[in-house]
Amino acid sequence: MSQSDNNKQRFCELLRSTGRENVEYVIEDLETYGFFEAPASVRNHLNTPGGLVEHSLNVYDAAMMLRESIIKRRPDMEKHLPVDSVTLASLLHDVCKANIYRLVTRKRKNEIGMWEEVQEYEVNYSQLPIGHGEKSVVMLLRMGLDLEDDEICAIRWHMGPWAVDTSSIEQDKSYRQSIANSPLLPLVHTADTVASQIFERDSLS
Repeated sequence: MSQSDNNKQRFCELLRSTGRENVEYVIEDLETYGFFEAPASVRNHLNTPGGLVEHSLNVYDAAMMLRESIIKRRPDMEKHLPVDSVTLASLLHDVCKANIYRLVTRKRKNEIGMWEEVQEYEVNYSQLPIGHGEKSVVMLLRMGLDLEDDEICAIRWHMGPWAVDTSSIEQDKSYRQSIANSPLLPLVHTADTVASQIFERDSLS
């Protein structure tokens, strides 16, 4: 079994472990959208086929490591960070990326100045262009997944302050209130940062 197949199997097993209703429909829809073949980005972290599911698993791993450390220091946080919520929010935060990447062939000069054909990804935002985290939430709700309020907020704001339009008082207050309501949001945002900026970065010289 390839690493890509292993990642897909592990991802699906973790989703099923939450025991949430309609999770099989979510998996079927992710298959349809190409989630398991999609890259995590165009030119940055894990911009290869299967990169998106690998990134999602990395965020899950980081989130569970953080959760364990947090509970050791603050045992009262355990009830606010249930395993199923951490699992869903970390694994599904980026489903919005499942149908936006397309592999194209372009001509580019190589290191010796010769033109050659290369394959790379381009982004197409024409499918449900409503934003990033909010698109993930809408897609999941359409799939029939019943999300708790804190899970919705954690997925919606998983990019942290980078997703906040500071010119919008409503957005700023909504983001701040979401953090005040539940530690799940900062946990998922931090896990996403750890995954993309540490787990998935190139080796340092």
